[in-house]
Amino acid sequence: MIVLPAKPEDVPRLVRFRVDTAAWLTSLGTDQWSTPFPAEHVAASVNAGEVFLVKEREEGEAVATVTLDHNIDPEIWDLWTPEEREEPALYVHKLTVDRRYGGRGLGGRLLDWAGDRAARQGARWLRLDAWTSNVRLHRYYLQQGFRHVRTTADPDEVSGWLAQRPARLAEHGFDDRTAPVLRSLPR
Repeated sequence: MIVLPAKPEDVPRLVRFRVDTAAWLTSLGTDQWSTPFPAEHVAASVNAGEVFLVKEREEGEAVATVTLDHNIDPEIWDLWTPEEREEPALYVHKLTVDRRYGGRGLGGRLLDWAGDRAARQGARWLRLDAWTSNVRLHRYYLQQGFRHVRTTADPDEVSGWLAQRPARLAEHGFDDRTAPVLRSLPR
């Protein structure tokens, strides 16, 4: 499988990932991602070069996606301490695997790829936030080597479960066709 940067023409597939995953999550009893995510937000992340796709072949359909950037979601900015915000880190967002490919370890490999990319950029941490009430997802991330940092007590914050793991070089097994890392994170 290969990892490629997403292109503007991939936005409909990225939106469909979100819709399909929301339906699956609903069947599991969680309302995570039940609010539609605006396509223009997806397009902005694609145009910024932050969205990556996994495909079996370059001309094929995407089977997984992840957004990887330097930005803490503004809605949870204050959940990370000022000291944590100063540490070099990359943030995982919108990790999604097509359900037809679920259970094959693809999500874990994609997290390894993200951690490898973070390490190559000089990051100390690979971080994420998760739906506060999705305990099953928390367990998954803990099994992937993440350490729970904290969970907000704010009942209005739906994505307030924070976790991180050290950024490290990894054998993820993907043919990485993204641009090589040319710059380091600001320190």
